[in-house]
Parts: sequence; C-alpha cells; structure tokens
Amino acid sequence: MSSCCGDKPTTEKSCHAEPHEHGESKHEHSSCHDHTKCDWLLWGSLTISVIFYLFHLLSFTISLDWINYFAHGVFDLLNTMWWGVLLGIMFVGILAKIPQSLVLSALGQGGTVKGLLRATFAGVFLDLCSHGILMVGMKLYQKGASLGQVMAFLIASPWNSFSLTLIMIALIGLPWTLAFIFLSLLIALVSGYIFDHCVKTGVLPQNPNTQSLPENFQFSSDFADHWRSIEWRPSLFGSIFREGLSGARMVLRWLLFGVILASLIRTFVSADVFQQWFGPSLIGLTLTLIAATVIEVCSEGSTPIAADLMTRTNAPGNSFTFLMAGVSTDYTEVMSIKDTMKSWKVALFLPLITLPQILLLGYLLNHFG
Repeated sequence: MSSCCGDKPTTEKSCHAEPHEHGESKHEHSSCHDHTKCDWLLWGSLTISVIFYLFHLLSFTISLDWINYFAHGVFDLLNTMWWGVLLGIMFVGILAKIPQSLVLSALGQGGTVKGLLRATFAGVFLDLCSHGILMVGMKLYQKGASLGQVMAFLIASPWNSFSLTLIMIALIGLPWTLAFIFLSLLIALVSGYIFDHCVKTGVLPQNPNTQSLPENFQFSSDFADHWRSIEWRPSLFGSIFREGLSGARMVLRWLLFGVILASLIRTFVSADVFQQWFGPSLIGLTLTLIAATVIEVCSEGSTPIAADLMTRTNAPGNSFTFLMAGVSTDYTEVMSIKDTMKSWKVALFLPLITLPQILLLGYLLNHFG
C-alpha cells in the first residue's frame, strides 16, 4: 500500500487537508477521502478490532488457537493505547484551531541553523500522518522554504506527533520514547544541514520559490494576535473535540490497521523466530530495514510494529530503524519530492543521506542501549 488514500500512489492528495494559498486549510476539498464513499480500511480495521476485543473480553475460546492468540494481541494492544489515542484526539483538535499561516511563518529564514531548528520543531508539533506531512512539506517548498528546511520537516515529523508520542510512551516507556525523539531530531537537523550545504555548493538545485521574510516579521506578535482573538466559550471545547475526532480519522485508520498487523505477527511468528531473525544483530537490523521498505504504511500503522520489535526482541535499534527507515524509503514520498522539485537527484538524496545515519544509530542502540 503506497498511499493513505488508495491502492495506487498519488501526489495529488494527502491524508490531511492541504494548506490553502492564504493559510487556511481546505478541509472540505482536500481531505484524504471522499466521505461519500466508504473508508474500507478504517471501518474494516475497526470492525475486526472490536470483534476480537470483545471476543477476548467476554472470555470466548474456540478450538482454533490462532484466533485466541490473535484476540489476546488485539485486546492487549488496545488496552495499552486507548489513553494515548484519547489525549491525541484533543491535541489534534487544538492544533486544528491554529491558522496554517502561523505555522508557515514559524519556519523562519531558510539556509540558516535557526531556520532548520524551526522547521524541525514545526514537524514535531504537527500532528499529521506521514503522507499528510508530505503534502504540507511540498506546499512549504512551494511557499519558499529551503530544501534543508523541507527535508528536516519531513524527517522529524512522521511519528513524533503528539498522539503517536503518547502512544509510544504507553508501548515502550518514557525513557526510550525520549531517546527516539532526540535521535530523530538529530537526524533531521544533520540531514537538513547537509541538504542546504549541497544547495550552496551546487550539488543540488536551489528552491526557485525562495523568498525573504519581511523586515518587520515577528512571530511572537502574530501568535499574540491570534491568542487574543480566541473566544473562550464552552462551545469552543466541543468544537475542539469534534475537530480532533475528525482530524484523528486518518490516525485511527492506520493505527487500527497497525494493531491488526502487530497482532498477526504475535500470532504467527513465535518469539524464538522473531528473536532469531529480527534480534539485535547486523542481520536483524538489515532485515528490519528491508521490512520497513516493503511494509509501506503510514507512521501510525508502523508504531505498534516498532514497539513489538522493541519488546519481543530486545532490539531498540531495530525499533528505531523501522520507524525512521519507513519514511526515508517511502515510495510515495520519493515520487512526490521528484514531482514537486522536478529532480530525481533530490528525491534519491533523501535515502542516500538519511539511511547511513539511521543504520549507525540503530546499531549503536542495539549494542549500547
């Protein structure tokens, strides 16, 4: 599955709303789905999850052991994640109230360390799936962000959203989650710097849409104006929840699908086999990289699988590699970069620059973590 939106990869749509030219989100026109059609992935995954959750909750058992094991896996994962999902919905709702223009202005001047830092942290705080982030990143490029800023934004963002961070804390604990966040930010900053350096030296083309910020630009004043414009009414909180539930639709569809995949792995792949092939070794790390390339799902779907790699094989490096390499080798992402930036070279530099860093850190985490 190469796209959130269907069976064929696309660069025309996103899992989330595409930013409007003037900063507003076109939720009614650019969503990942045509809501007049059934979202088979969402409702199919939800139906399977609910059926097997209740199956285990009500203590049903049948002669087919694999069904009993699968139901236990679904029950265990959903019980672990529910609170993170609920808080994530609220965070998504809050972020939906922040104008896109304010997010774009927060990136700062391209080609500078300050600009890279802003782009990296903007990627972290945007609660979108990997394909939603991709579309926003391409729009940022069209708005004039530097190549380094766009790449830092894409690399830092996919699983570092509020909702997924909460879920990762629930699955693997706070210390490892913080370590993964720090290392992903490090890769994003280093990669962004390398991309900007390649542009300065002529190795990669410069963004033709680059523009300077106004001399009187002040992010703090723009934020303060928006804060003062908020009307603190009870209806606001209901609106935040509705926005969060709507915005979390894409997160939930891939997250539930990831729960099913992780439960299937637990059911049909024994702990011994899992440890043998995906353990903390060079072979295990290599196989994890191959799996991350082949199993192309949104970051929400990869999170439960990555957590399973951590807990069942005691291989934190493999877990980190699965999360990060899935973004670097994503076919949709590579093709979208190529189409937007009109350069195969830029698109292929994404895995070329990021994968060595990911594999090195994965190896160090496995042996010294």
